[in-house]
This record gives sequence, structure tokens and C-alpha cells, in this order.
Amino acid sequence: MKQKSHVGRSMTLLAALGVAGALVGVPAATAEQENQAVPPPAAGLEWGECPEGVEVAPKQLQCATVPVPLDYNDPDGEQIEIMISKLPSLNPDKRRGVLLTNPGGPGGTGLDQPRFLADQGIPASVLDSYDIIGMDTRGVGHSTPVGCGFTIDGEYRMNIPPYAVDEAAVDERAGVVERAAEQCLTSDDSAHLRQISTANMARDLDQIRAALGEEKASFLGYSYGSGLGAAYASMFPETTDRVVLDSNIGDTHLNEEGLRRYGQGMEQTFPDFANWAAARHEAYGLGSTPEEVRETYFSLAESLDENPVETIDGVLFRQATFGSLYNERSYASLAQIWQSLKVGDVASAETMLAETAPEVTAIDNALTVFLATTCNDVEWSEDVQTYKDNVAADREEFPLFGAAAANILPCAYWDAPLEEPVQVNTDGPENVLVLQNDRDPVTPIDGGKSINEKFGDRSKLVSVDGSGHGVYVLGGNACALNITTKFLLDGTMPDQDVACEAS
Repeated sequence: MKQKSHVGRSMTLLAALGVAGALVGVPAATAEQENQAVPPPAAGLEWGECPEGVEVAPKQLQCATVPVPLDYNDPDGEQIEIMISKLPSLNPDKRRGVLLTNPGGPGGTGLDQPRFLADQGIPASVLDSYDIIGMDTRGVGHSTPVGCGFTIDGEYRMNIPPYAVDEAAVDERAGVVERAAEQCLTSDDSAHLRQISTANMARDLDQIRAALGEEKASFLGYSYGSGLGAAYASMFPETTDRVVLDSNIGDTHLNEEGLRRYGQGMEQTFPDFANWAAARHEAYGLGSTPEEVRETYFSLAESLDENPVETIDGVLFRQATFGSLYNERSYASLAQIWQSLKVGDVASAETMLAETAPEVTAIDNALTVFLATTCNDVEWSEDVQTYKDNVAADREEFPLFGAAAANILPCAYWDAPLEEPVQVNTDGPENVLVLQNDRDPVTPIDGGKSINEKFGDRSKLVSVDGSGHGVYVLGGNACALNITTKFLLDGTMPDQDVACEAS
């Protein structure tokens, strides 16, 4: 389900790999002390053409590499590379600085994010005001990459846990994820994997800022990027300028609570699709009321649990539905798939699922970085029974997807994190704008409320009466677009939290 939006990277990874992201690091004060001891790279980067495969036309991107320490506790030790891209200001006379961007993940490339945002219609005034900076974060793609050796046909091939129909399914998954964790922790890249965390990515951001020769840097991050931005603003409050956190995971890291919110998010967002499909019942035949559409979902899912057809089972059906709620433009394709399954046309359903599947060429790298970041950021429960209990509870409370979101990850078998999670730092400038749709399948509204509350006086929440994943530029809401653009241009924050009406 490759949608050209920030969903097209972080969320493309969502349906096949995993969602949102994670973060970790030391508490803010300690982090600042450590970071002050790291000499910044010399300003003056060598810009050139971006690697083959990075989408640059028609707006030409430039690329460069920034050396950073593998281990910030050993700043003079092994160095790794972070590749960054730049879409230069369209009007240097109006340029005010740099806007660092992150499309989410973690695990997907962000090098073409500047060009993507330009193509999506980010206001020209923003393009005038900033050099837009993209990057492959630590461990990803054209930066110094890592991999556990995962393959698309292997036992472990997605980071979103499968829907667990019963306790036996949790036990079965526990075996799979334990072997996946062992595969990573004994791989040739294991030493590098231990240093992939959101705290280190935030440190990398500040190294990039210094390498660009800027005293401060602004930041725009979606989904997992909201957690990275929250860590960046917490660890480096004096060198962050204007920070926009869009579609929020609720903290500086993804933990069991955050992952389980996927179940809540699907329950809150699914009615939008159900209403859409019910209004088109004569075309698709999925139910003439939202309630009937919901029943069709359960009927198809349970039938596929008991009798999988070809490559389609209940797990894939639920995940395809979940991923299609990211954007209303996916509703018609989802309805086609349901309709084909409902009438027994399996071949057509398989073809359509294949066409909407994410195009992830670097499956090993994407899976690995997601796991390393998520598992290194915070300690996860090691008790399989805890996951069984959570699955049972969420299957009851969030029947659409709860038994997937609460299922076990390789993090249960990962080594303990090297650091404590980054604590949100309330001591800093009022420079954090939080954007959130009221109905979002993967980062529900509670995530936006949570991070806004944690930042206290430093932030304001802009909530939107809208559905899907992504607000600024991607969501199309006029109120949120205007507020965010004004904030990026002149630093104006709303006097209070704002609830934007649908538009």
C-alpha cells in the first residue's frame, strides 16, 4: 500500500513491517552534559548528486555525508556516516535556516522527503524560508547500514505482530520472535545494532545541525518522527528552533502501551471507512449500514482464520484493512479487496493485495532498524504470559485489531537497553507544535494529548476533526495548514490548544 505521503515511507513500512517508532536516551540533563563533550563535525559539507534511486526530479536534491560517533560515550572511536539531502531555499534572500525532516518509521529512507513535501504542496513561503533537509537516519540505507539477514520469504518478515486468535498463537509467535532476536544479536552487525536508538538519532540531528553551520535547526517529523522530534527538543532545547510533531506516538519512544494503542486507533478510525462503504453498498455490497460493514469485516476475518485461501489468511486481511485506514484515498482499493473475497474471487483479491503492498526493496535493513530502535529504546516485558493476558484483554476491548497490537515482539528477547528512555524536558522554549487527527489508526488522538501534556507550557496541541495518518500538508485541513505554516514562518504559537473543524 505504497501511498506517496510520509505514509509512503514510514507507513509503507507499516503494513509490511511495523509502525511508528521508538526512542530512547538518557534523561535530558545528563544527555546535554554528554553531548557537550562531543566535538561537532566541521561545517562545510561536500554536496553532490544523490545516490541512484533517490527520487530527485523535477526539484533537484543535493546529498552529502556527515560523520558521527558510533558510540557517543566514545566520541573519538569508530565513526559512522549519516547521509543527508538538501532542497535549497527557493529564495535565498528570505532564507531563515534549515528544517530537518523525518517521515517516520523507523527503518525507511528519508532522503527524498524534501522533494516529496514540495511535490505535496508545502507552501512556497516555507520553501523560501528553509533549506529542507532529509536524511537516512542511523543504520538506514545510504547511511552506514545494518541488517540481521531477514528476507521477505523468511520466518520473520513483518514488525506488526500478527492477530493472535488464541493463547496458542501467542506461544507460536513467541518462538518466531525469539529466533529473530537471536538472529540480530548474533549477526555481524550486532555491535552497531546496540547503538541504534532514538537518543543517538537525536544526537545525530544535532551533529547534522552543526555540520550545516547553523546555530539552531527547526524540525518536522511524522509518526515515529514525532518521538524523534520530542527527544531532540528535550535533549537539545537551546539548539532547536521550531519543532512540529505530527501524528504522535505519545512519548519519546514506542513501548508496549504505545503499540497497544494501534488497537484503539483502528476502533476509532474504522467507522469512517464503514460509513464510506455503507454509502456505497449498491456498488460494493459490503453492508448498507456501518454496523453491517463492521459485521462483514468480522465475517471475512473469521472465515479466513478457519479456511485461508491461497496466500490470504485472517492475519493478512486484518493488516491490509488496518493499513488502508491510513488514508481515505485507500478506501476504494480496500472495498475492492473485500468485495472480491466476499464473492469468492480469490485471484482478484490476491492481485489487488499485491498491487497495494509496500514496495520495500531493503526488507532486511528496514526490519532491522525498526527492531533495533524499538527494542533499544526501552525495556519490554520478558514474560510471555503478560502478552497472552494483554492479547485476551485487547481482543475483548478492541476486537478489530487489539489481539494483533498486543502480541509479542522480538523486544521481549532483546538485551537490556544501554540507556534509560529520554524524559520529556519541560525546561526550554515554547517551540513545540503538536498536530493530531482525531481519528488515526496507528497514532490515535491520545498520543497527541499525551505528548502535549508532557511538554507542558512548551507546546500547544492542534487537533483536527479528520481521519487518517498525517496532518500538515498531507491531511489537507486548512486550519491546521495555516497554523503550522505561520508557526514555521514567524514562530507564532497559538495562545491555547486549537480544535480545527473538518475542511
